[in-house]
Amino acid sequence: MPAQGKHRRPKSLWLGRGIVAVTTGGAVLALPVLGATTASAAPAHSIAAEKSVAPVSVTAQANSVTKAAPAKHSVVSGETLSKIAREYSVSGGWKKLYEGNRKAVGENPNLIHPGITLTIGAKAAAPSDAKPGKAAKVAPAAERTATAERADRSERTTAAPAAAPAAAAPATYTDDLDGWIKESLAVMAQHGIPGSYESIHRNIIRESSGNPNAINNWDSNAVKGTPSKGLLQVIDPTFQAYHVPGTSTDSYDPVANITAACNYAADRYGSIDNVFGAY
Repeated sequence: MPAQGKHRRPKSLWLGRGIVAVTTGGAVLALPVLGATTASAAPAHSIAAEKSVAPVSVTAQANSVTKAAPAKHSVVSGETLSKIAREYSVSGGWKKLYEGNRKAVGENPNLIHPGITLTIGAKAAAPSDAKPGKAAKVAPAAERTATAERADRSERTTAAPAAAPAAAAPATYTDDLDGWIKESLAVMAQHGIPGSYESIHRNIIRESSGNPNAINNWDSNAVKGTPSKGLLQVIDPTFQAYHVPGTSTDSYDPVANITAACNYAADRYGSIDNVFGAY
C-alpha cells in the first residue's frame, strides 16, 4: 500500500508523514486528520473563488444597468443633436436621439433651444392607442394615402388651366330708330342715366319725327346762332355740356344725340321720362 501511494502522489505521502510525526498518534490517527484537511480545503477554495467572482459579477451588472438607464442632458447654447449624440456615444446618432426626444425638440431637429432637457437612451414614443404589430400595417397605408394626395395635388397643379369663359359677343344694333334707342339705353345704363325706351321714342317723334339730320333754323335758338339739331333737337352748347364719354362728338350722331339729351333731361327734370313737351 505505501508503495502504491508513493507511486500515485508522493507529495501527499510526505504530508502524511509530517502529520504522523507531529501527532505521534500513528498512521491510523493521521488519516482522518488528513482526510478532514483535504475535504475542508476544497470548499475553502470554492468559497474564496465565489467571493472573488461575485463582486465582479455584481459590479458588471450594476455598470450594465447604469449604462442602460436613460441619462438627462440640459441643452446649452451652441449645442446640436449631432454633438450631443457623439458626446454620449448614442447608437444610431442624432437621428436616434431625435426620435426619443421629438416632443421636447419639436418638428425641426436642426433647431434645439437652450434649456430643454434631452433624455439620452429614450425610445421613440409610440402612439398611445397603437397595438403591437399594428404600426407596421398602418404605416404603408398612411404612406400610400399621403403619396396619393401628393400625386393628386401635383395633377391639379400641372393640369392645363380650364379654358376661360368665352367673352360675350358685343351687342349689335340695327341702324334705325329702334337700334339707336336701344344702343343709347345701353350706354345710359353704364353711366347711371335714367330713361325708358317709350319716353325716348315719344320725345324723338315729337321733336324730329325720327330724322337724325333734322335742324331747326327758325326758333329763338336759331336766331342766336345755335339751332337745335338731331333726333332730340339739342343745341350745340347743351350737347357739349352733357356729352357722354364713349359716344361720338358729332351732335348729329343718333346715339350721341339721344344720350346727351337724356343726360340733360336727367339733370334738369330727373329723367327723360318726365319730359312731355319742349325742354
